[in-house]
Amino acid sequence: MSSSTQPYYYVPEPSRHPVRASIGLLAFGFGMSQWVNGVDWGAYLTGAGVVWVLFVLYQWFGEAIAESESGRNGVNVDISYRWSMSWFIFSEIMFFGAFFSALFYARSIAMPWLGSIDHQLIWPNFAANWPNAGPGGLVESFQTMGPWPIPTINTAILLTSGLTITWAHHALRENNRKQAIQGLALTVALGFLFVCFQVYEYVHAYSELNLKLTSGIYGSTFFMLTGFHGFHVTLGAIMLAVVLVRLMKGHFTAENHFGFEGAAWYWHFVDVVWLGLYLLIYWM
Repeated sequence: MSSSTQPYYYVPEPSRHPVRASIGLLAFGFGMSQWVNGVDWGAYLTGAGVVWVLFVLYQWFGEAIAESESGRNGVNVDISYRWSMSWFIFSEIMFFGAFFSALFYARSIAMPWLGSIDHQLIWPNFAANWPNAGPGGLVESFQTMGPWPIPTINTAILLTSGLTITWAHHALRENNRKQAIQGLALTVALGFLFVCFQVYEYVHAYSELNLKLTSGIYGSTFFMLTGFHGFHVTLGAIMLAVVLVRLMKGHFTAENHFGFEGAAWYWHFVDVVWLGLYLLIYWM
């Protein structure tokens, strides 16, 4: 985000966007709750909520960009953006930490507990091995997802994208806009390529491995962790695509470009989370 050297805070006019975004999120949440319970119109309400939120965000971020490019954002505003992005990423760390903790609890605490001698009378045929379909035998048989080849390819893609976005950042700091655009375009392409491979992996899991969200604790933790990470990769790729368009329009300078930096921070965050997923989900 570009900023001026003005020492004051720019205080914008009261905004209608938070209320409008809340309406869209309410429609999305209510529609999703109906959709997962088999109500036909839930999918349409969910889609309408997503479209409405995207429309509001387009206008909201457009106004923020206009404020930045007009030089109204001073040094203090730039500091506020940096702290805001830092706390946002911290909240995302806690978000994924909760799911990693659920996986740890299921594998290292709950499963050995269910397989202990105290529970053999209740579930005599239960084997405390991971992955597990549960003690009731109600889960359909499934195959686990190994690290070859798609997860390993996706790991290489994300690690490469970390290099390309770092290249783009250094190029922008050196005022080499052409290389910055090239590096960022490669990063966006790699991000969407990752998502395409993950979609293929999900189709393979459902159609050939019978691995579903309902496949016991293994299936639920697998799809919750990888699915939310895929959502974050998609969001990060969209953020970087917006930054790429701004970069091509001449936005940002070598000294002031936090809009680029904030998106790069987020991208490095999803890279690190994936490394944890790759080791804990696919290898262990």
